[in-house]
Amino acid sequence: MEDLTPQNLESVLPVINSLTSDEEIDRIVTNATKASNFLKAISHEGRLMILCHLVSGEKSVTELEQLLSARQAAVSQQLSRLRLEGLVQPRRDGKTIYYSLTDDRPRKILEVVYELFCKDSDAC
Repeated sequence: MEDLTPQNLESVLPVINSLTSDEEIDRIVTNATKASNFLKAISHEGRLMILCHLVSGEKSVTELEQLLSARQAAVSQQLSRLRLEGLVQPRRDGKTIYYSLTDDRPRKILEVVYELFCKDSDAC
């Protein structure tokens, strides 16, 4: 049987033990809070679907309404939460508001979600 001690595991995760300094633990807790807020923001089906659509590029609110078969109020509410968490950014062109991803974090998470839940499924 393979030895799975921490020394033999290839991991990017930190090892927290009695030698971990208070400063390092504080940093880990701060980062865990940021990660938790990010995961809460994407944990809603509607927000997750918006991010899925925005991975392919900028979309107007109207386009998102049509793609999601949702009312404007519902889409706007979800976009507001994603904007609050810094995951999407708006751009106004006349009366039309377009949204895009602010950075690559949502794309990276969606790739993992796809790998875990959709890749071998007929549903995705």
